[in-house]
Amino acid sequence: MVDNETNILYNENFPLSNKYDPEWIFDNSMGPNVLWLSEWLCRKVNLKTNMRVLDLGSGRAISSIFLAKEFGVKVWSYDLWVKPTENWKRIIEKGVGDMVFPIHGDARNMPFADGFFDAIICVDSYIYFGTDDLYLNYLQKFLSPGGIIGVVIPGLMKDFENGVPEHLKDFWGQDCWSWHTVDWWKKLWSRTGLVEIEVADTMPDGCEVYTQWKEAQDIVGKNPWPQDTAILKKDAGEYVGFIRLVAKKL
Repeated sequence: MVDNETNILYNENFPLSNKYDPEWIFDNSMGPNVLWLSEWLCRKVNLKTNMRVLDLGSGRAISSIFLAKEFGVKVWSYDLWVKPTENWKRIIEKGVGDMVFPIHGDARNMPFADGFFDAIICVDSYIYFGTDDLYLNYLQKFLSPGGIIGVVIPGLMKDFENGVPEHLKDFWGQDCWSWHTVDWWKKLWSRTGLVEIEVADTMPDGCEVYTQWKEAQDIVGKNPWPQDTAILKKDAGEYVGFIRLVAKKL
């Protein structure tokens, strides 16, 4: 158990995440704090013991480890950028080798059987492939009938009116053009008729949560983009935040 008095990542809104070693989270994160985002997502995804869960775009597998330890589910930890042998070492170290299975592969070309998963979770990576108009049709086939897709992504709280706002220009890389509003995502999914959207919302004070993560990275010297901290403070949630989508396969 982590001592919350000395936990630089302590946040009262994320009690499950507070149990994990901050150094482990810093060393194995590839974006915003994936445990915070996973915990927020799972408040609206009813995970039950021994469910088969795909953690899509799982990075260094700490979200997969979190899902297994906190909810007792079996997790297929699927990522393109991190070698499964590296993730397997982390999985074994955390004592969930019988629950988390690392696999290397592309989100657009997956090796799984149709209807295999009870739930698909995707935290902070769906923007890299999910904006494709046809992707949901591809993804949902891996879910059992009534299965759940749950996604958390960085996104816009409102659209830009006249291009990228001046205060965001040093933050806004080319990959950020895949960021959209919650209404944009809701329309993309609902028009397919493939799923019933159960949740489509934004994180309260999401930009503040993002800023806390960046400030913590600054303190330990592990912020790959140190200019982002001041930019997020200035934005203060006007544009930048997190979006949550949860849908049931019809």
